[in-house]
Amino acid sequence: MLRWEDRLSRADSNRVARPFDWGLDWLGLAPHDDSYQAIATFSRQAIAQHSGFFQYPCPRDFQLEGSTLRFTSPVESPHPENNTVWAEFFEARQSRGRAVLVIPQWNSDEQSHLGLCRLLQQAGISALRLSKAYHHRRMPPELRRADYHVSSNIGRTIHATRQSVVDARGCLDWLESRGYHRLAIQGTSLGSCVALLTVAADTRLRAAAFNHVSMRFSDVVWTGVSCRHIRETLEGNITLEQLQDCWACISPASYLESLRNRELASLLIWARYDTTFLPEYSRQVLDSFRKLKLGHEIFTLPCGHYTTAKPPYVWMDGFAMARFLHKIL
Repeated sequence: MLRWEDRLSRADSNRVARPFDWGLDWLGLAPHDDSYQAIATFSRQAIAQHSGFFQYPCPRDFQLEGSTLRFTSPVESPHPENNTVWAEFFEARQSRGRAVLVIPQWNSDEQSHLGLCRLLQQAGISALRLSKAYHHRRMPPELRRADYHVSSNIGRTIHATRQSVVDARGCLDWLESRGYHRLAIQGTSLGSCVALLTVAADTRLRAAAFNHVSMRFSDVVWTGVSCRHIRETLEGNITLEQLQDCWACISPASYLESLRNRELASLLIWARYDTTFLPEYSRQVLDSFRKLKLGHEIFTLPCGHYTTAKPPYVWMDGFAMARFLHKIL
């Protein structure tokens, strides 16, 4: 399994090791003698007022053309393509107000998770698949991968993750305006992180399926095989401990406490042979949910991260999430 996982992780030949940058300008911070301290302070303050950090003006220009939803992102970036949010809608008959927002993995293609959406649709649950920041139609022309969402630019990675969370909340606004009141969220890999941050910021969600879990954004980038090219330029410029401080505001670990006393049911999925979200980090999430007494179920995949997309594991994964969401909603 590990050999298969390694082979799949090396299949992409278009990874680019981009230059390191603190990216203070992405956070509205002025040049600073100690860029690490400036971002670490920003991150601490964002966590302390996380409802404000993920606050946004409700979008007003929702347009549904066929099955495609689009609207202007409440978070602006310098890239025009990225500032329009796109989502694919799968409306179920007699949904009884049930809908799931689906957020795929980093560097997903335009067909990603549409099969899961159709499965939910057949089960009587409407589904809306979000294209995260810098993905699909939102990708600037100079890119071949969604490098601007996760990279060695520290501030830009924070900005992009916040944008994806805010865009997810905008999608919930649209679903609510359509009469959906039994709302859930599903996220895979990077999408799982975005989904948990969205859950922490938005109490409208009553259920969540987190597909691959890890406590800290930084740990996955530093140790995961998917991000080897990013670590190449991080090392020598920042330590893991500093990266943990800077990216704390986009890490699930910072927000689990806020889930206490919530009527929220969660499905935590982890893979036993994962070399991207290392099992030790996934177990930290499982332990934290237990200690905090957060309502949850656990599903263990007998595969790795990349192999989750391969039969029979992709079927096991999809049916586990669909069954859970159907039961809760």
